[in-house]
Amino acid sequence: MIYLASRSPRRAELLRQIGVAFEVFAVDADESRRPGETPSDYVCRVARDKAEQAVAALAARGDAGLVVAADTTIALDGDIIGKPRDPADCCRILARLSGREHEVLSAVALASQSGIAVRMARNRVEFRPLESREVDAYCASAEPLDKAGAYAIQGKAACFVRRLEGSYSAVMGLPLYETAELLREAGIELLKT
Repeated sequence: MIYLASRSPRRAELLRQIGVAFEVFAVDADESRRPGETPSDYVCRVARDKAEQAVAALAARGDAGLVVAADTTIALDGDIIGKPRDPADCCRILARLSGREHEVLSAVALASQSGIAVRMARNRVEFRPLESREVDAYCASAEPLDKAGAYAIQGKAACFVRRLEGSYSAVMGLPLYETAELLREAGIELLKT
């Protein structure tokens, strides 16, 4: 059995897109940044922690399934930009991203009781200059409030994106190329005929 250690409907949708049958088994990992942790170290550690917590919880109930866990963060000027605390924080974040390029780092971990592997996708996203009225309107909606970087590329914020270099699925929250690699290496057949 494969488990997805996430409550994210986007991650579930993406995993289904590549034909993976799974069950949601969400965990609550500590997502606070550790001193000196780089954005790439951070996102890989959080994905790893989620996967390890899920494997341990499943083992405690006698289940030895595979766990897919992921984390996505935005990096700008060496800072990690997580989920906004409220609409005002959302506006502040988007004003900072306006007219600039930022990195979207998305890590995926595949774990079982016998081990864990982690891969990361590094992507670049450039926003066009944003008008304050559109930022205010977007932040007043529910869409950005649970998203790293305060935006959903698959939603209304798609009109903010001038350029994307990398993986669209990784910016959404699950790097499918890396996920498929890990699953194949674990003997999971994808795209069965």
